[in-house]
Amino acid sequence: MTKNAQRLSQLISTFGPGAMIDLPTRSVVVAGLEFWEMRANSFTTIPEPRLTARLEQLLKDQGRLDPNISLSLRTPPVSTDSVNGIPAGVTAPIFPAWFVCEQVEATTAATGTLRRRRLVRWQDLDTRGRRRFVFDDGRKSEVTPIRFVCACEKGHLQDIDWRWVVHGAVQCHEPLWVEEKGTSADPADTSIVCGCGRSLSLQDAFQPGRLGKCRGERPWLLDRDPDGCGDNLKLLTRTATNTYFPQVYTVISLPSEEDDLTRLVDELSGDLANVETVADVAQAKRFNPKVSVSLGAYPDAEIFERLKRLREGAKADASRSPKMSEFDVFASGRQQIGHNHPSAKLYAETLPRTVWDDQSVDIDSSAIKNLVAVHRLREVSSLYGFTRFEAAPTSSDGDIEDIQLAVRGAPISRGADWLPAIEQFGEGLFIHIDERVVNGWLQDPGVANRQASLLRGYDHWRARFSGGAPNYPGTAYTLLHSLSHALMAEIALDSGYPASSLKERIYALSDARNGGVPARCGILIYTATPGAQGTLGGLVAAASRFSRILRNALDRQLICSNDPVCADHEPDGRSGDRATHGAACHGCLLIAETSCEMRNLFLDRSLLVQTMAGHQSNFFDRQSLPSRSP
Repeated sequence: MTKNAQRLSQLISTFGPGAMIDLPTRSVVVAGLEFWEMRANSFTTIPEPRLTARLEQLLKDQGRLDPNISLSLRTPPVSTDSVNGIPAGVTAPIFPAWFVCEQVEATTAATGTLRRRRLVRWQDLDTRGRRRFVFDDGRKSEVTPIRFVCACEKGHLQDIDWRWVVHGAVQCHEPLWVEEKGTSADPADTSIVCGCGRSLSLQDAFQPGRLGKCRGERPWLLDRDPDGCGDNLKLLTRTATNTYFPQVYTVISLPSEEDDLTRLVDELSGDLANVETVADVAQAKRFNPKVSVSLGAYPDAEIFERLKRLREGAKADASRSPKMSEFDVFASGRQQIGHNHPSAKLYAETLPRTVWDDQSVDIDSSAIKNLVAVHRLREVSSLYGFTRFEAAPTSSDGDIEDIQLAVRGAPISRGADWLPAIEQFGEGLFIHIDERVVNGWLQDPGVANRQASLLRGYDHWRARFSGGAPNYPGTAYTLLHSLSHALMAEIALDSGYPASSLKERIYALSDARNGGVPARCGILIYTATPGAQGTLGGLVAAASRFSRILRNALDRQLICSNDPVCADHEPDGRSGDRATHGAACHGCLLIAETSCEMRNLFLDRSLLVQTMAGHQSNFFDRQSLPSRSP
């Protein structure tokens, strides 16, 4: 049914396996990959060897993939009518199985008016459609799923056993009611009441261990965790944002074609995923019309040789950060990167300085080494797990972060040999920052003082991690991240793109695994969406106006509408994510979290320009910017 349809991109982000979705009359949980109807013509295999090799290595290390099985990436099933008229789709079991009647019974008590609604199970509903509950006197009431479920820190999810929570070990078969008072929907004003007189305030349900121990239930996989569990269950509001945090790995596709045959094999690598010998190539030609049409004229041995070369390159590339490979391509200095072809994964041009460095604009852009206009890029994202309660940390080098919060990632299948992925095409600008200038700036005493303050804030923030925190990304990363946000806001105004459609990738990479002096510094600002907003050419056209865009972006950071509070903020005195911020707030640097690669962490505009706090840590020359009064 179209009213219960989801976009492909939603199934690898907001509503992937394990996520709960509200339907008109039900709440469901998206099932694991084994329950997706992957018919022959309902999906497309996405070739991206670098991403496939990295995720295959991860899943095998975690024991989620058989060592003898090769991983592939596939799009979610597309809902197209089949021969029998039933569209392909994704199974979604009913969850939770407790419902609240919409019919309200009002009673008067000493504390005011109480509203009571009957709490019933799925099996208690009318068998015709399971949409109504029939009372003993024949009255019928529509029902809605209860708002509360429980989960553990390993991602397991289950219904709350309301009878056990209210009564403990005492057996009781009296009806249960949800009793509310007031209009705030505060947990203290909501209780589960039994006809026998026992009750439980939802405020008490937040106490550790009050909901019992986890049984390892995984309703999205229709099973229980074979390793068991036993952790304390936590109360979870079904529609809250902390019920589901997808773990998505994203790479920018890089050109790898050496000749026409290599390009064709690269494009068809998904269809050739199971090819292990030259004889398998012949079988693929025979039974796959797409392979036959594209590669029929080439010898099987040459096709297999190109395929092996691509796989070996992907395996070698999987051992290093994907951002390093991307940076090395964008910052190569070649006039043309990739080929200007409609099917090309990447096509970019390193622009002459005379094109983008406008001498009439009063801004010192000497720290910018090159500007690359990315006419066409391909972004591939794949979902490989999820967490609940807290999002998994993000690594600044683009690698999969193996540090855990108080929560652990949950699987999206029992052992499928594929992962859901989407590919999106767009355009962008790559700004190569001179690493020598950045390293010289880091030696300035004013910058060193500000870095010490940022590190104190990081030490405060990392205390919330139980198993060790992600590495500090570095002050150079905070600088480039802040510059990226400032540019994105200005580019949105200049090019007309919605600000939420822009994305970023920050390259502040050192040769050492645990940080050090940055050897690669750059920013990629791009747009890549399934719709039309990713291919309009607005970002590439902005390259000729880059000097003015940069000047205006920095000019807006001189004064924030929340100054002096924003400018005077010290990151060492705050808790939560605010501890990673210097002078940064929603009035100046924070943007939509869907656009930011680091969830709006590690930002400080005092590293860009001199704010009214006077930290003397600005990267850009204050004299090249106009003075502004509040």
